[in-house]
Amino acid sequence: MVQSAGGRSRPIFDRAIDAFEREQERWFLWIPALFGTGIAAYFALPSEPSLLLALLPAAFAIVLAMVWRTGGMALLVTSAALAVAFGFTAAKLRSDRVAAPVIDRPVGPVEVTGWIELVEPRPERGQRLTVRVATMDKGSRENWPARIRVRTLAPAATPLAPGDAVQLSAMLSPPAGSALPGGFDFARSAWFQGLGAVGYTRQPVSRAIIERSPDLDLVWRSRLERVRQAIGARIVAALPGETGAIANALITGERGAITDKTNTAFRDSGLFHIMSISGLHMVIIAGSVFVTVRFGLALFPMLALRFPIKKWAATTAAAGALGYLLISGATTPTLRSWIMISIMYLAVLLDRPAVALRNVALAALAILVVWPESLIDVGFQMSFTAVIALVSAYEAIRDRDSDHGGPRARPLWQMLALFGGIVLSTLIASVAVAPFAAFHFHVSQQYAILANLIAIPICNILVMPAALATLVAMPLGLEAWPLMVMGLGIEAMVWCAYLVAALPGSVVRLPAFSGAAFALMVAGGFWLALWRRRWRVLGLVPVLVGLGWATRLDPPDLLVGRGGRLVAVRALDGRLTAVGDKAGQFELGRWLEHDGDARSPQKAFEGVTFRCDWTGCVGDVRGQRIAVNRHAAGLADDCRSTVLIVSGRRAVDCVGLLGVGDAPTPAGSDAAHQQAMRDGSPQPHPSASRASGPAQRTASAPLILQEPALSKAGAYAIRLRSDGRIDVHSVAQARGHRPWTFDPEASPRRGPSRGGELRPPTHPRASDGETPNRQLDDHQ
Repeated sequence: MVQSAGGRSRPIFDRAIDAFEREQERWFLWIPALFGTGIAAYFALPSEPSLLLALLPAAFAIVLAMVWRTGGMALLVTSAALAVAFGFTAAKLRSDRVAAPVIDRPVGPVEVTGWIELVEPRPERGQRLTVRVATMDKGSRENWPARIRVRTLAPAATPLAPGDAVQLSAMLSPPAGSALPGGFDFARSAWFQGLGAVGYTRQPVSRAIIERSPDLDLVWRSRLERVRQAIGARIVAALPGETGAIANALITGERGAITDKTNTAFRDSGLFHIMSISGLHMVIIAGSVFVTVRFGLALFPMLALRFPIKKWAATTAAAGALGYLLISGATTPTLRSWIMISIMYLAVLLDRPAVALRNVALAALAILVVWPESLIDVGFQMSFTAVIALVSAYEAIRDRDSDHGGPRARPLWQMLALFGGIVLSTLIASVAVAPFAAFHFHVSQQYAILANLIAIPICNILVMPAALATLVAMPLGLEAWPLMVMGLGIEAMVWCAYLVAALPGSVVRLPAFSGAAFALMVAGGFWLALWRRRWRVLGLVPVLVGLGWATRLDPPDLLVGRGGRLVAVRALDGRLTAVGDKAGQFELGRWLEHDGDARSPQKAFEGVTFRCDWTGCVGDVRGQRIAVNRHAAGLADDCRSTVLIVSGRRAVDCVGLLGVGDAPTPAGSDAAHQQAMRDGSPQPHPSASRASGPAQRTASAPLILQEPALSKAGAYAIRLRSDGRIDVHSVAQARGHRPWTFDPEASPRRGPSRGGELRPPTHPRASDGETPNRQLDDHQ
């Protein structure tokens, strides 16, 4: 027993060192997790670091590794420091590498010419086009976005295809930020996609002649997209309706023609992972190729006995997976799945175990090195979490079986392996991704096991093998027969999704909880899955602490939308009641979703918390009155009777309207000063007279939220404290000063779009309602 300097024993520390030493073969599994920690640290910063500052942690870690070189703990600590530091640096380098101009305000109509990169059909009408910009008629050339995404509201004169040179007149806006502090930031996602503007056009998109040639990468990408488009057209021709749209989604990855109703049914039933090409589909396709080729070669003893036909089958399956990757559009989740399955087939070629956590770690590390922003993609998080949980459970079961003489000693287990495996896999994956679904989407699917028990066998045995047969038969013009079989399976899965989604209590709405609680649950889950020995159960401690922390909710009492056109307060029943511009229903929908409220935005407008007249509205929150001022005629009453005023006008002032003791609270101004931000924070007006006598009450003016702070802040979340303090948090404050947040001083490459006709915020469908739900990918 080792004695400390004070004479006391240190058995716990010694045991911890011994435990780490015994788990040395598992240390590598932590490298992607630590690398991701460095990436997360980069995205959590309130302001953008310089390149020199981003390189300092890596330099420090390298020096530490050179100085401290003896002992197992030295290797462990220095490796961890290097992984975290390199993750931070990689994220910074990636952000700088994808830097491209982004417009800073709504502008339009603007004439744009460029080349179509992607054509996505929409279920209602029109298409969504991603266009690589060649010219714009407004703004200086250095401020033109590299690419824009536009929703077409009028049919084109001729069918459009990737690679076409087009001209269009569009209303453009910057990619939307968060709807509330800490919410999903589409602008950050758009930054790494190179999207400099989103918008819509009401005019038909026409062909154009552009003098210069498109870039070579665009030429090759367009050719591939045309092949995908042709395959999709043949699928829809042979299998019309939404069944054909789903078949097209499962083969080419194009999900735009699937209705929101069906997407919602699949999401609420826990089957949405089937709709997105990723791990499940890639495994079925590649596995089918592997089994078919290996079985076919085994029919010839001359080959089977002399040559490594298993490796031949693995090579063919890897090639088939690559082909499916290209046909399916090479989206991020599909690419992620291809990398993972390619590593597993490489393991077969090297005579290593194909299904192992080391292979999963290699795939995750490869993706994070090349695309560090994948860490904040919910699809990446859920898919790798589910795979880690499944493989870890598989290894634990395998080790247990080997200790008890193998699975042959359990005939009942073998008999129920098929459905038991589905149930167990779904249960493990569902538990693993539950914190992610709750944190990002604020929902919990209660009957996911039932839905997957029905749908997964249909997908594995019928739908995806028929999809593979469709691709094989299509060059011969015989795709109608396998598509008919595929259609039957799809109809069965759709029936299952609607049935399960309609069950009472199928979806439980959950309110948002803190990122710290989420981080504790994730860290505990990793500890539980990545270690092998019994001390892994210590991971349950942070998981339980995180769950307990998540129940400590402190929702905002007041939410104010961009420009003050939408305001929602928390009524006595704890639910939000809104007043203002009903064009902001998308924003209100995000607030309700964040609140765990299943009501529609229309229902939230029907509350009676607000009392309105032509000068504005007033409402009571926690016994304190707030006002939404629309006209100067009501300002005097608002100044005297409220603690907070929201006004979409400029220069709203209570000077001369208040006397000593008129204001409702002495703390609002002081609290607001403490919450002040440099980028458009609300500032209380020093309009109230302040008494100096000790027997007199100090009066303060109400906190006033007005332009330009309302537009700069994006949205406000406000809490009214029982002691009179007012806590103000804004989207701008939460987003910080990063490349994807507009700051003309900090981000000169995002210069203003000069010469443009500025308009109010664009059509609410301009960004197609980008939310985390639209980013949801396969998680099995």
